[in-house]
Amino acid sequence: MPKNSKLKSILIIGSGPIVIGQACEFDYSGSQALRSLREDGIETILINSNPATIMTDPSMADHVYLLPLNTKSLIKILKEHPQIDAVLPTMGGQTALNLCIEADEKGIWEDFGVEIIGVDIDAINITEDREQFRELMLKIGIPMAPQATATSYLKGKEIAQEFGFPLVIRASYTLGGAGASFVHKEEDFDELLTRGLEVSPIHEVMIDKALIGWKEYELELLRDANDNVVIICSIENMDPMGIHTGDSITVAPAMTLSDKTYQRMRDMAIHMMRSIGDFAGGCNVQFAVSPDEKEEIIAIEINPRVSRSSALASKATGYPIAKIAAKLAIGYNLDELSNQITKSTSALFEPTLDYVIVKIPRWNFDKFEGSDRTLGLQMKSVGEVMGIGRSFQEALHKATQSLEIKRNGLGADGKENKNYDQIIEKLTYASWDRVFIIYDAIAKGIPLSRIHEITKIDMWFLKQYEELYLLQNEISTYTIDSIEKELLLEAKQKGYGDRQIAHMLGCLESQVYNKREELGINRVYKLVDTCAAEFKAQTPYYYSTFESDMETADGKRYADNESEVSDKKKVIVLGSGPNRIGQGIEFDYCCVHGVLAAAEVGYETIMINCNPETVSTDFDTADKLYFEPVFWEHIYDIIKHEKPEGVIVQLGGQTALKLAEKLSRYGIKILGTSFEALDLAEDRGLFSNLLKENNIPYPKFDIATTADEALAIADVLDFPILVRPSYVLGGQGMKIVINKAELEKHVVDLLSKMPDNKLLLDHYLDGAIEAEADAICDGEDVYIIGIMEHIEPCGIHSGDSNSTLPPFNLGDLVMQQIKDHTKKIALALNTVGLINIQFAIKDDTVYIIEANPRASRTVPFIAKAYGEPYVNYATKVMLGDKKLKDFNFNPKLEGYAIKQPVFSFNKFPNVNKKLGPEMKSTGESILFIDSLKDDEFYDLYSRRKMYLSK
Repeated sequence: MPKNSKLKSILIIGSGPIVIGQACEFDYSGSQALRSLREDGIETILINSNPATIMTDPSMADHVYLLPLNTKSLIKILKEHPQIDAVLPTMGGQTALNLCIEADEKGIWEDFGVEIIGVDIDAINITEDREQFRELMLKIGIPMAPQATATSYLKGKEIAQEFGFPLVIRASYTLGGAGASFVHKEEDFDELLTRGLEVSPIHEVMIDKALIGWKEYELELLRDANDNVVIICSIENMDPMGIHTGDSITVAPAMTLSDKTYQRMRDMAIHMMRSIGDFAGGCNVQFAVSPDEKEEIIAIEINPRVSRSSALASKATGYPIAKIAAKLAIGYNLDELSNQITKSTSALFEPTLDYVIVKIPRWNFDKFEGSDRTLGLQMKSVGEVMGIGRSFQEALHKATQSLEIKRNGLGADGKENKNYDQIIEKLTYASWDRVFIIYDAIAKGIPLSRIHEITKIDMWFLKQYEELYLLQNEISTYTIDSIEKELLLEAKQKGYGDRQIAHMLGCLESQVYNKREELGINRVYKLVDTCAAEFKAQTPYYYSTFESDMETADGKRYADNESEVSDKKKVIVLGSGPNRIGQGIEFDYCCVHGVLAAAEVGYETIMINCNPETVSTDFDTADKLYFEPVFWEHIYDIIKHEKPEGVIVQLGGQTALKLAEKLSRYGIKILGTSFEALDLAEDRGLFSNLLKENNIPYPKFDIATTADEALAIADVLDFPILVRPSYVLGGQGMKIVINKAELEKHVVDLLSKMPDNKLLLDHYLDGAIEAEADAICDGEDVYIIGIMEHIEPCGIHSGDSNSTLPPFNLGDLVMQQIKDHTKKIALALNTVGLINIQFAIKDDTVYIIEANPRASRTVPFIAKAYGEPYVNYATKVMLGDKKLKDFNFNPKLEGYAIKQPVFSFNKFPNVNKKLGPEMKSTGESILFIDSLKDDEFYDLYSRRKMYLSK
């Protein structure tokens, strides 16, 4: 059936601020859906309260409403747009679905004559209500684990008595495993049952007999109105049952599943999808498989919507699930749509992979002091990375190199854990670093059978690890001069970085690189083409690998490189890697805008990034996408291959910025602000000298590199003292100390974690007001795009503060100082592009806290509040295409916009929730108010006093 011609105007509900369990994968799917609908000439209206995302960019939808996600906002939009025919709620995660269901129950859709498309409310209710779902599965003959529902404490106790321990408790209608827990011992049951009942909005939990040690799999499906079903991707969790899929290391395609069992699983998934309702769209099904020859299959759950795994499956296969799901929602059938990759075949096909992908989650436990770092049924990760390789080992290494946790891959970097008891402990209670601990266990001589017995990880994966370790041992017997080509090639094919090989051979990374060059061991690039190269692919989506040379009939030897270099002028944008606290989706927004701006001025755009959740890694955002770690070796090889005019580093947060020094050393042009200027701003001591030269006030400070120096400085500065390391993001390691004992403890701790770091100690301006300014500078002129005042006092990290645009009570004298200082600093740093400066205001004097000559976390917020594409302008300035005087700035904002941080503390019940100089928020929302008399502003402002009290 072709498109439903009655649908002319569609409302899409976004997922709101980013929280643990619901991150930017829904920004990616929502953006894809919006583009997909607009291709068909449908008017799109979007509601989403998150200002940091691409999805809420004015260019994405015909009408964007940055409003709180509640039914009051929905009614406002429906009144303003009576032409809306339908609502598509499947692209915004659980938040969007829950809002859609609430509006349905209140009769709002019916009142306004709006049809719900892309999902069946009955299907959602069946899958979310664990009791209904269980009954349906048993009726259609799909096996489930022994389980029962409890809606009261007493009922829960009865079920536990009947099943015995270990048990699993899962709360109904929650996301990211909220309220779910493993109960190993009877004494823990009461507390965990109570928590599950409280977290569930309908106060219901499902109690399952725990399937300890079973293997876990996911299938991503799509179905059209004609009942055609395709399986897009099979995903295997390397971790067994008991760890939330969002916290699991996952692999696609499934590695250890027999074909016979896979076929049974496919049939069951299709049968389940068809039985829960008659809807067209995406679906994610999770299964457990017994780890014996029988390979029994048990259904865990089904999500009849685009899920967290859909983004991963899309990036893994190159099949844009959300884009196609949106087309199916408006009536198309799969056989009427084209494969987005080949453009010449139909979308009614199942992708075939001739590569392996490995996803590893990224955690931020250091931000949650005292948190339980073990992994379980409740998701705790804040982001993820994906590695693509020709083998599991290569993909695993690339994923570990992408994590940005100061590791160079598995092993061979001098950071191995050698403590036997600690290794056993971390294997027994799944730890966030288990991907490395397995390797350390093998290196320690712990037998694979013992590791398998403790972790229940399939022996196939453990043998892959063992092979890597044996290869490391073999290489370590050579020197850089004696190593043979075959062995070096094998190490590269298995994903080992030059840095790791240098560690094994006892030489420099550059020597390994030169040896590879000399032996002709070079990276080649392959297309992600969904069809194992059976059809020619049109999409420029690449990953790197190493191949043995092929020899042609005439004796010519070569390795096949599928990335053809054009003769156009090119620019590379470095992405921001995995999401984490302090560096979130706002930098992805900046990277995407940077790419689009460079394309507008005639450059071929090349994106390098490894985050599968984001719009920057969509295959049609840049002219060419390299899905590679934002890791020196990978970047350098791409630069040598593509020969760009230069590289943009100031849009990808600290990740890209950290690479500026190496780029500069290797003579690669950095577009925009130079490395020297970036470094000057990051080096706290040099920057303070620059302020002194320009007569700009700053808090009294000094630099320490040892605890003794810090204690001597404290005698001069007076407490409270703010301690800040150099080269960090999100306030990492910052702390306000009030006596010498605290100071010594914190400095010793920081220097053990960050050796050779310069620590800035400055006198903390107690009770000061904090403000910040973002500006664009072209080297001659400075244009301030926004000045924001924080509602919380100085000392709360800017990312955790409620901030108002424009400021609400800074006098003319203070505002003039802010403007003057901003212009002076931007020019003194030779900024070309964006800069963010933070201020502390006390007794009408404006002091400088810090300056960052790069895109900041607040730029997307200011761009949305004023309706101006500032990143576009800044990129054109960086490229030297335009000067500030060429732009016609026209910001529009009535009243005030407030940036409100959102926290995910509910995932860490016992954590200290106090805010301070280190950032803890995972996302943000935007609130527009007409005046300062607004109740919501009054509430926020009255809470300020809480922080000011002594």
